[in-house]
Amino acid sequence: MAQKIVAGNWKMNHDLEQSLQLTEELNAKQLDEDVRVIIFPPALFVQPMSALKEGDFELGVQNFSQNTDGAYTGEISISQVESVGGTVGLIGHSERRAYHAESSELLKSKVDHAVANNFDFIFCCGEPLSVRESGGELAFVKKQLQESLFHLTANQIDGGVIAYEPVWAIGTGVTASVEQAEDMHKNIRSWLVEVYGTAVANNISILYGGSCKPSNAKELFSCPNVDGGLIGGASLKATDFSAIIQSY
Repeated sequence: MAQKIVAGNWKMNHDLEQSLQLTEELNAKQLDEDVRVIIFPPALFVQPMSALKEGDFELGVQNFSQNTDGAYTGEISISQVESVGGTVGLIGHSERRAYHAESSELLKSKVDHAVANNFDFIFCCGEPLSVRESGGELAFVKKQLQESLFHLTANQIDGGVIAYEPVWAIGTGVTASVEQAEDMHKNIRSWLVEVYGTAVANNISILYGGSCKPSNAKELFSCPNVDGGLIGGASLKATDFSAIIQSY
């Protein structure tokens, strides 16, 4: 059975003082032991947050290099992340794809590098508004998965995590319905079954990354193929984030 996961992506928000304050607030919250909780703060705050955290949650990074080490200015390696307490990374977030021109080939190399180093990751996929309006969302998302993720063996992908981001419903004023979220998640699960079989497919967590908040989390998480959320703005407040975690 797929693990229930609530992950918070802070993006480029919060300074050090705010990050430590939020860590202390989360320490004081009673988090659901049956839900895996991951926070992705700005990378330079992972170490001080790791030293301060007492709660049952993990820390990760929003991006990492596909290279082990070397002359790659501005990049951070998996070993560097692990040395400061980070245990997981995001791959292929829509903003990395859009603003940093991360290609399917590059994302595939990050996937392979993470697998080779036994480093957990969440692979992100999702379509923009133009694709949704043209009715091509299923083909678009399936292609993203085929090009960068589905080359893995069943053993390599078993227990992995995929996050679906309806890019058209994030910061656009357009809202994705629960039915639309479940439909895409159901299709992703069916593609996993086609490639890896039912047992492996049912052991992969598929998270919803489209404006999940305390007011709609319970309904979203009740969908058969929604195994949790990749939370944006609502993860920046301990009260909202913990309320989402408790929505199971």
